[in-house]
Amino acid sequence: MIDLSSTIKIAYRALKVNKMRSILTSLGMIIGVGAVIIMLAIGSGASKQISDQIAGMGSNLLMVTSGSTTSGGIRGGMGTQPTLTARDAEAIKNECPSVYGVAPIVSGTGQIIYGNQNWSTGIIGSTPNILEIRDWSLSAGRAFTDEDVKNATKVCLLGQTVVLSLFGDLDPVGKIIRIKGIPFTIIGTLDSKGQSANGQDQDDTIMIPLTTGQKKLFGSQFPGMVRIIMVKANNSEALDTAQDEITVLLKERHHIGQNQDDDFSIRNLTQMMQMAQQSANVMGFLLGAIASVSLLVGGIGIMNIMLVSVTERTKEIGIRMAIGAKTWDIRLQFLIEALMLSLSGGIVGIIIGITGASLVSVFAGWPTMVSPLSIIISFGFSGLVGIFFGFYPAYKASLLSPIDALRYE
Repeated sequence: MIDLSSTIKIAYRALKVNKMRSILTSLGMIIGVGAVIIMLAIGSGASKQISDQIAGMGSNLLMVTSGSTTSGGIRGGMGTQPTLTARDAEAIKNECPSVYGVAPIVSGTGQIIYGNQNWSTGIIGSTPNILEIRDWSLSAGRAFTDEDVKNATKVCLLGQTVVLSLFGDLDPVGKIIRIKGIPFTIIGTLDSKGQSANGQDQDDTIMIPLTTGQKKLFGSQFPGMVRIIMVKANNSEALDTAQDEITVLLKERHHIGQNQDDDFSIRNLTQMMQMAQQSANVMGFLLGAIASVSLLVGGIGIMNIMLVSVTERTKEIGIRMAIGAKTWDIRLQFLIEALMLSLSGGIVGIIIGITGASLVSVFAGWPTMVSPLSIIISFGFSGLVGIFFGFYPAYKASLLSPIDALRYE
C-alpha cells in the first residue's frame, strides 16, 4: 500500500533542498496563471460594460432617422434634411403589429441656468413613451404627460449629471431653471444610466415635452418634423419583422417609388450592441487562449527540471527501490513534486492575477472583472499541466533498474 503522507514529505524535502531552482521552475506557472486571470478579467470587464450599455440603452430597439434626399438634382446625405414627422411615429405605432411603442425625438443643446450656476447639456424633446421605451425610470417626481405634450408645457426632467452640476445635494424637484432664457419647472429627476456605447454620458441630459421643444426651444423651418423615431419591438424575435413593417409603411407614406432611394434609415440598435458583445466575448476568449500558452511553457519548464532531478537522484531512486519501494512509489513521488511546483506557482499566480487586474483597471482605465470561474479554471489547469508534464519524468524514474541506479555515478 502506498504511504501518501511520507511520499509527500519526501517530495517536499526534495524541493526544499533546491529552493532557488524550485522557485524559478514555478515562475513559468506563476506568470501563466497570472496572465490568464488578467486577460480573462479584461475580456469579462469589456463584456460586462457592453451588457450594461445594452441595459442602459433599452431592449428591442430600432432607431429610425432621416435618410438621404434628392431635390432639384442635388443629393444630400443621411440626415441632411428632416424627412420624419410625429405623424409618421403615430402611424408606426398604430399600423405595425410588431411594434410595442414609439417615441419621436427632437434634440439639441442649450445653456441651463439656476441661480448663479449654469451648465451646457443635451436636451431631448419627446413623448412620455420615451421613458418606457428606453427602460428609464425616475428617481424622484413625476414624468410629463400627454397633456403636457398637447399644451407644450414648460416642464422638464433632469438627468443625474445635470442635477449634480446645478444643485449638488439639493432636491431640484419644483425648482425653476432657465433653458435658453426660457423658464422651465423641474417635475422630476431621472435615474442614473451611465455611459452609452459611444462613451457619452447619458445622464448629462434634460427631457422636455416634444411640442415644447419644437415650438419654444429649437424651432424649425419644417414644422412637425422630428430628428429620430425610437421604436421598441414587441420582443427580440420581432425586431426584423418590425423593421420590415416600418420600411413598407414609410415608403408608402413618403411616396417612395420602387427605384427611388429611401429618405429614411432604420438601425437595429439591439443587434448592433449584441454583435459588439459577441466581439468582446471572442476577444476575451482569444486573450485567455494566448495567455494559456505561457502555462504550457511553464509546464515544459517543469518537465525539464524534473528530468534533471531524475538524473541527479538516480542513486537515491536505486536505494529506495532496493529497500522495497515499488514502481508506483517512485512514480508518485515525482508526480507529487511536479504537482507541488505547479500548484504553488498557481496560488502565487492567482494573487498576482487579481492584483494585476486591479492595477490595469486603476492605471489603464480599462474595466476588468475577475470571476471565480476564471480562478478555478486557471488553478485547475495549472494542476493538470503539472501532472501532464510531470508524468514522463516520473515514468522514466520508475523504470530504472535498482542495480543500475545503485551503480550510477
